[in-house]
Amino acid sequence: MGFAVDWFGQVPQIPLTLSSPTRPPVDGNTWSNSLAIPVYCAALSVVLHAISALRDVRVKRKPDDDSDSILEPASLATSPSPRVSWFRRRVNSVGGIVIVLFRLVQLLSVLALLALSVLSLLSTTEELGRVQDALPVLGLSQCFLYAYIVFLNALSLFGSTQTNIRAFNHASTILAVAWGVYMYRDVWPLATIDLAPEDTSEGVVMWAKLGLLSLSGVIVPLLSPRKYVPIDPKAPTEPPPEQTACILSGLFYAYLEPLIWLAWKLPRLTFDVLPQLADYDHLKNLVGRAFPHLDPLQTRSRRHLGLSFIRIFWVELCNLAAMSITAVVGAFAAPISINNLLLYLESGKAESRIKPWFWIALFLFGRVFKDVSDQWFLYYSTRLNVRFQAVITELVFEHALRIRMKADTESSSAAPSNATTAVGTPDNASQLGVEGEGSESGDAEAGHSATASSSTAVAPTSGSAKGKAKSTSEEQPKGVEPEKPVKKATGGHLVGRINNLVTSDLNNFEGLGMNLVFFTIESPFQVMLCITYLYQILGWSALVGLATMLITLPLPGWITRHIQGAQREKMKRTDSRVQTVTETRLRVMGVIRMIKLFGWEPRITEQLDKKREEELKALRKSKLLSMSIMLCNSLIPILIMLSTFFTYTVFMKKQLTASRVFSSMAVFDMLRIDIHASFFIVPMLVNAKVSFERIADFLWNTELIDDFESKRVPEEEEIWPNTIPDDRKNVVGIRHASFTWSKDGVPSVTPGGTRKRAFVLSVDEELTFQRGKLNLVIGPTGSGKTSLLMALLGEMHYIPSGPDSYMNLPREGGVAYAAQESWVQNETIRNNILFGAPYDEVRYNKGKATTGSSNCALKRDLSLFDAGDQTEVGEKGITLSGGQKARITLARAVYSDAEILLLDDILAALDVHTSKWIVDKCLKGDLLQGRTVILVTHNVAMVSPIADFVVSMGSDGRILSQGSLLSALERDSKLMQELREEQEEIKKAEGEIDADDEDKFEDDAAKQATGKLVVAEEMEDGHVGWSALKLFLGNMSKRPYVFWLVYVGTHAVRQCINNFQTWYLGHWASQYETHPAEEVSVAHYLSVYASCVLLFIAAAAFAVTYYVNGSMRAARIVHKQLIVSVLGTTLRWLDKTPTARIITRLDNRIARSTELLVEVTLFMLVRVLAIILFSPVFIFPAIFIMSVSALCGHIFMKAQLSVKRELSNHKAPVLAHFGATISGITSVRAYGAQEAFKKEAYRRIDKLTRVTVTHWNLNRWIGSRIDLFACLFSTSLALYLTYFSDMSAANTGFSLTVARSDTGAKAAFSAVINQAIRIFNEFEISGNSLERIQQYLQIEQEPKPTPDGVPPAYWPASGQLEVNKLSARYSPEGPKVLHEISFEVKAGERVGIVGRTGSGKSSLTLALLRCILIEGNVRYDGLPTDKINLDALRSNITIIPQVPELLSGTLRQNLDPFSEHDDAVLNDALRSAGLFSLQDENDQSRITLDSEIAGGGANLSVGQRQILALARAIVRQSKLLILDEATSAIDYETDTIIQTSLRTELGKDVTLLTVAHRLQTIMDSDKIMVLDAGRIVEFGKPSELLHKEDGMLRALVEESGDKEKLYKMAMGGASS
Repeated sequence: MGFAVDWFGQVPQIPLTLSSPTRPPVDGNTWSNSLAIPVYCAALSVVLHAISALRDVRVKRKPDDDSDSILEPASLATSPSPRVSWFRRRVNSVGGIVIVLFRLVQLLSVLALLALSVLSLLSTTEELGRVQDALPVLGLSQCFLYAYIVFLNALSLFGSTQTNIRAFNHASTILAVAWGVYMYRDVWPLATIDLAPEDTSEGVVMWAKLGLLSLSGVIVPLLSPRKYVPIDPKAPTEPPPEQTACILSGLFYAYLEPLIWLAWKLPRLTFDVLPQLADYDHLKNLVGRAFPHLDPLQTRSRRHLGLSFIRIFWVELCNLAAMSITAVVGAFAAPISINNLLLYLESGKAESRIKPWFWIALFLFGRVFKDVSDQWFLYYSTRLNVRFQAVITELVFEHALRIRMKADTESSSAAPSNATTAVGTPDNASQLGVEGEGSESGDAEAGHSATASSSTAVAPTSGSAKGKAKSTSEEQPKGVEPEKPVKKATGGHLVGRINNLVTSDLNNFEGLGMNLVFFTIESPFQVMLCITYLYQILGWSALVGLATMLITLPLPGWITRHIQGAQREKMKRTDSRVQTVTETRLRVMGVIRMIKLFGWEPRITEQLDKKREEELKALRKSKLLSMSIMLCNSLIPILIMLSTFFTYTVFMKKQLTASRVFSSMAVFDMLRIDIHASFFIVPMLVNAKVSFERIADFLWNTELIDDFESKRVPEEEEIWPNTIPDDRKNVVGIRHASFTWSKDGVPSVTPGGTRKRAFVLSVDEELTFQRGKLNLVIGPTGSGKTSLLMALLGEMHYIPSGPDSYMNLPREGGVAYAAQESWVQNETIRNNILFGAPYDEVRYNKGKATTGSSNCALKRDLSLFDAGDQTEVGEKGITLSGGQKARITLARAVYSDAEILLLDDILAALDVHTSKWIVDKCLKGDLLQGRTVILVTHNVAMVSPIADFVVSMGSDGRILSQGSLLSALERDSKLMQELREEQEEIKKAEGEIDADDEDKFEDDAAKQATGKLVVAEEMEDGHVGWSALKLFLGNMSKRPYVFWLVYVGTHAVRQCINNFQTWYLGHWASQYETHPAEEVSVAHYLSVYASCVLLFIAAAAFAVTYYVNGSMRAARIVHKQLIVSVLGTTLRWLDKTPTARIITRLDNRIARSTELLVEVTLFMLVRVLAIILFSPVFIFPAIFIMSVSALCGHIFMKAQLSVKRELSNHKAPVLAHFGATISGITSVRAYGAQEAFKKEAYRRIDKLTRVTVTHWNLNRWIGSRIDLFACLFSTSLALYLTYFSDMSAANTGFSLTVARSDTGAKAAFSAVINQAIRIFNEFEISGNSLERIQQYLQIEQEPKPTPDGVPPAYWPASGQLEVNKLSARYSPEGPKVLHEISFEVKAGERVGIVGRTGSGKSSLTLALLRCILIEGNVRYDGLPTDKINLDALRSNITIIPQVPELLSGTLRQNLDPFSEHDDAVLNDALRSAGLFSLQDENDQSRITLDSEIAGGGANLSVGQRQILALARAIVRQSKLLILDEATSAIDYETDTIIQTSLRTELGKDVTLLTVAHRLQTIMDSDKIMVLDAGRIVEFGKPSELLHKEDGMLRALVEESGDKEKLYKMAMGGASS
């Protein structure tokens, strides 16, 4: 069309004549000449330099701030020659010798330009002097211009660091502008037939100037490296190539070439060889930039976080906006060029005003310009993602350090938690769990949003501004749109909630900047230009197309609403499945162990399969609706195009031409992309808004501990603030105050009847602990002993009772804390003890008699490990027993130099012997002398002799007495009875039986010399193997080859139809060239085209539906195989494998990648065939381009796969650090170690950012190259078709449309090359997840059930147990832990088992359940256990471990997870387990079947959990019951009640095996077994063993303080 020629030709020429060359005028128009433009730029530069100089003067430099030598190598500072030293310093100040050389080249070029300008001025002056007496002002200004640039070049070489970069940038910018002016004046006219170069009169000087300007203004700035200028001059870092690469290298990411070629040479890239992280991306700098606007403690503003996001990253958003605008402008190069080239061909190649080569050049450089803009748009977008996600991750983490730790339970008993994120802990951090949660001394503190745990790791859900936890009834997803964060399920677990925020919510910010800019700037701007262009091409018919677009827009919206409903349904199903899976794998390894020990694998698998099937049905519905909207997005632009062409030909009576059809098709494609993107971007922006609100709710509405809450909301001042009197500054104490676990710590009952529990700790008088002494806190289970420690630490909400109230814990000398349920990190034993403190060998290991080992009874334990204290403790201390973890936690507190030690029931997990050792060697040791110790314990008799002060707690959370032990005994008769009972076990010999809970699931093979337990994660090298891909691709159908043949064939037909549509439009237009308009049947051509469209849509719908059905089948099979494999593995494998690895194996995105790969590959092949069909000569360029692209893709994927694997390995440690920190947050805050943990978070996030940046930069590298190849291919095709081919305009337009490199046009072959490379890379990466799944399908397995292994229906009829020569080991290559043990237990007998650490007690219990490898014969009720299926065996034996695991839900669901019993049976079990004896029927906070249990039992003490686990065992009604230290955390009175219940309530045929360290627990057993080193030392009736002169049992009883009672118990048991 002529309009394009007129539009481009009418660009203002300032001035540009149509005749002979001119001289610079001397009249009033001198300063409107185009040569004056660089002069104006120079004037602006002078102003900017002056402003910068004034600013620099105002900034007073410090005396020691030598910015010129910041990066100077140390070797240069000692140079003996002053001149050499000055020269090198100057070179270093500029940035290096290479930069100096480039600037010298620029300086010399500008000097040459100055010389040429002076010569031109003299020549002009001489000529003008003969004509008129006038001064050549313009020529003089050119001389001054280049003189100023010379001055700038001198500054760039000799100026200070603050000015040389600025001077070089100014000089390069002015020179680039001058180059553009000369190109406009002297090169653009060459592309026309009626214009001439402006400066031809200068002859060769003109070309010399243009060459020098090209060198100095283009080449030098593009190729000159950049000097590294650190963000913080005092702390420079090693700069990555990104910060020092030249502009050209940065534009095309050439600085990544060394890394890519290194990846090509090496089997796999490692983290160490990746480029360093740029300092502006270091989290430290990002935090300083963002936190003043985001952190609630640093800003009082509650503006929407989205607005804060814009304010913080406005520079990045402006860059995105600029790149999007330039990309849109560049996108129109293709349609404009195609339009004018086809006009040229339609005219019979008649001469036009603008020559065709110009349009071909515009086609090339316009596309390159757009592609570079696109790549940099993506660069800024991904970099913005990385920065924002790093900031939000750290913000959530730091805020989590301030949250009040309290257990939150679900308010619905009918459904499990809705937590959707199952994130586990990786190799290098403790498992997400709860440190010291609900210690046995603080049960009653477990309340409504308030628990008794020492650091209960469960957060409040979305709450009010005061942190009130909302009822979970509001959070059920049913009927609630996810866009409303206050009603969105957050899960009951704080760790889970935080994981949701930093995973699923953070993922909602992916591409946020890009989507925001697209929706607000790029899309409106592009639509406006598209409509304008179409109006120029097709007249008012374009407005009809616009109206059609507006009319059809509601259709996708209607489908979108249905998709959102389906998505909500799918997410609800996913939530249900993930929660079930969470209970099996996220709730640490212990829950999986519990499932395996109880034989629940088949039932859990069945539950998961059912949930998975529901999820797949919802997913299928969502996929099909997504297909509908995809087809609508494809159909709407076609309707727009048809309506436009119909109006143009029928109503406007105009003729379609190839130039109109194919140039408008490109624009219609751009409109289609806009429409298509908008329907996906709007929901993404809505999701981002929701996530912003969820994070804001977390920041502002979660309850913080009082110290931070007062800073966040200073206006909410207490009536009586915690003002500590001067005479109480050094006192550890509380006066006239109450404490709750939340501000809303009142009892409540939810509408559904679910009971929640509240607890209040009250100190009515003044309680002061003695400084420098041992203070004892005693009381029954649930009295609030732990709460007292938590109140002192500031973990509970302080409620003063009057103006004289106070609470004080002096922290100047340091505070150390040891929780009862020990918290250890996934570090070595030594690092766990040091806890960041410097290593003092004398203090740590004074002759193996100090805190590090012997004082905390660790010496013998360390000797069991080959690596000693360098042994890694594993995930959540998996290599350690409970007692060992407790002693390490104690050792950490004792080793610290803290003046005040808070020890929470450190003796609960220890036997009497070890406890006495701790009391004698540690509590009375030198290292605790003069330090204030506050010890919570049940071992009153053992510790009271060394206690200086005793505080006795009542069951109502009040102080019964304080002072001496005698005063406590006078007020508590039960305590007196417990004291007498305990004294019987105190005096036993130091070297005798140690009943520590040893032999966790470990073996010697795991304890290697390096101390490593966790095996390195499997990581494949190279490309994904076929065997892994077959796992998914081969399960799409029973006949996979037929499936893929049909699917690929359908896509091939679809793509052929799509190409035919494009060609047919050109064919329609060509009819107007050979036939009169009235002979062209518009109806015929429209109907054929419409039929093609319908066929295309039908083929697409069939292909998608067919593939969805196949992928659902494959997903179902793979999921089932993986679940069965993981649940069927051995306990030994679970010990060696961190939970995070299991969780991450379920990430499978292969389905979508495979679908895209097939579609794009066929699309590309059909396009190539279409081009070759019309231009056979291009078969070789096409093959060449595809080969080069494939080679680049192959090289790229070699690097990208390694980086992607590193990325996967560096994501989990961040979440792991969160989990490990939060699970031990009370200890972290007690030790004041928050800053150390923040630094570790910085380090891990920076490592993740480093890998992520490399990952995205590699994508830009391949994208820029493929785009360039595509542009060259399209341009060469255009050149050939224009100058060397006789093809018609219609066929030429078809070929160019197919080949054009319009990234926005899906119909572009060259764009698809890039897309194919990317998708194949994603396919490989997704295939990597298949590799990971396949690896887990090949892990070691326990024997699978067989028909022969099903026992008879009557079995077991009794609990008779016969063991003959039983040996056991943990691994085939490991040593035996049991040696030919033989014994027999008759049905109904009660057997007590005792032994030293390592004697084999736990190994025996595991061997009976076949959890470890066994030899010999074990018969249970007459049947050999090795012949019975494992699920049948374990479901008929019940074991209660020392630290039992409970599931989130009601107590009823915990006791009877499969709904097999009525409430009467459950209540009888609770009564038998001793629960009812601990609580008053009138107590509103008592535990009932409807009471909510937090995940892991977080809102219960350890003692209460043991009671409930015992009740669950009673409900199972197994004939064989094993108690493994099941009452270790229960006070003596309750233990007595439980033992009595067990004697009377269990059936006469129920066999009971009890591992215990309390002699009174087992003394009335029918038999007692004493183990030592895996062998039976003694076994028989207690009465018989007591008659053995040298018997070990007799020695224990004889040395007991109450041997008469023990003898009486033994004899009573014998008589009975």
